[in-house]
Amino acid sequence: MSSQDIPEENLPAEQDAHVAVADEKNPFADPGLPPHEHRIQDIDERAAKRSERTVALLFTVSMLATVGFIASYVAIPHDKSIFVFPIGHLNALNFALGLTLGGALFCIGAGAVHWARTLMSDEEVADDRHAIAAEPEVKAKVMADFRQGAKESALGRRKLIRNTMFGALALFPLSGVVLLRDLGPLPGTKLRHTLWSKGKLLVNMNTNEPLRPSDVAVGSLTFAKPEGLEEHDHDFQNEIAKAALMIVRLQPDDIKDKQELDWSYQGIVAYSKICTHVGCPISLYEQQTHHVLCPCHQSTFDLADGARVIFGPAGHALPQLRIGVNDEGYLEALGDFEEPVGPAFWERG
Repeated sequence: MSSQDIPEENLPAEQDAHVAVADEKNPFADPGLPPHEHRIQDIDERAAKRSERTVALLFTVSMLATVGFIASYVAIPHDKSIFVFPIGHLNALNFALGLTLGGALFCIGAGAVHWARTLMSDEEVADDRHAIAAEPEVKAKVMADFRQGAKESALGRRKLIRNTMFGALALFPLSGVVLLRDLGPLPGTKLRHTLWSKGKLLVNMNTNEPLRPSDVAVGSLTFAKPEGLEEHDHDFQNEIAKAALMIVRLQPDDIKDKQELDWSYQGIVAYSKICTHVGCPISLYEQQTHHVLCPCHQSTFDLADGARVIFGPAGHALPQLRIGVNDEGYLEALGDFEEPVGPAFWERG
């Protein structure tokens, strides 16, 4: 059905357009706009309703696709693969996420385009250019045009489109929220704990042998790891980054901090090797002052006074590990660190 088949009285009223007539003084006069062709939706409410339902369907499919995206993320294992002809074998999770996310975006865009092309006003309106600084009359005209555009969009009258569009736009951002989960596994409480526990032997990092008190001389610096942690373990780097120990033997009379003395054994103190600034390994020890220095940013800790910070950007002292000796004469841990090792983090307390 075209506008020519509709009686004249049923057609929307035409706006008069100013058309200039060419003459000798103005041979290139503005011919004006061509006659406006009405769409079927402009003259047939049933066609308009069909377009409304189509747009609503597209927005609804977008909502379902967003729900499918979230369900796929939760339900499909990340290592599952499927065969898709003619592409071949694909990761099932990536395929499902791409398909549902693309479908959700496409349906929102397609619904908006179909709405604009079939239900919003498509009549061309000519407007003369004006100065950049708007006059009060222009501002009033802009607001009037805005209200007219809002009216012609039928957003208030087409409630089905409005509600489904709001639903699609409100639901779609959940896809981005779900993707934040892929920033990495949730840490839980694992940043608060290491492999050290009561009875774990202190093993020399160089010899891979358990340490006896006699192996640690006064003024020496020794690095240790927990018993059972081997370099070929798949999680060795993650675990040693939290459990690496720095062992120093001091004269008991040189230890100023009472807790440090209580947690030591015959002057042997065990501190985390991980700097509390940005997590660099501490490796420089000054025997005369009992200071240790982080080579990255020169944070300095006093091992004779609870490993407190005496210089540099580190925010707090190195955590101390309480140690003792087992029945066989080997140095052992009497528990885990009492506080998280390494740099401060948002859960630290």
